[in-house]
Amino acid sequence: MERARKSVMLTAKYNVFFMSFVTLLFVVLPYPIISFFSKEKEVIDYGVSALRIIGCGYIFYGIGMVMMQALNGAGDTRTPTIIYFVCFWLIQISLAYFLSTILKLGPVAVFVSIPCAETLIAVFAYCYFRKGNWAKVKV
Repeated sequence: MERARKSVMLTAKYNVFFMSFVTLLFVVLPYPIISFFSKEKEVIDYGVSALRIIGCGYIFYGIGMVMMQALNGAGDTRTPTIIYFVCFWLIQISLAYFLSTILKLGPVAVFVSIPCAETLIAVFAYCYFRKGNWAKVKV
């Protein structure tokens, strides 16, 4: 179990380094990336905004992905399902709706809700993984 824990933490660390590079790329160079796909000003404006905002959550996306798959791999599929349901279906969709319609933020609200949900997933999965309950699951 200790070897599995160390492997997951090491993989998360490598993922943080890789996703930091991707975040930097998306935050600093969104225009060349989006303009490769489209030359329309409106598409580029939305795309640049999306890459910058969503890109800020990539480090947490990387951590969450490793932690959730570690739980799945250990046989604990119930916990990731609950975390995904709460964070995606309850929080992300509700936040996007609230920010876009009530606060009138439009598409930016959707972009903001994605890294918020991914950050919560990473925090919940990391905390749960650190508790060690995944090691007690009978497969």
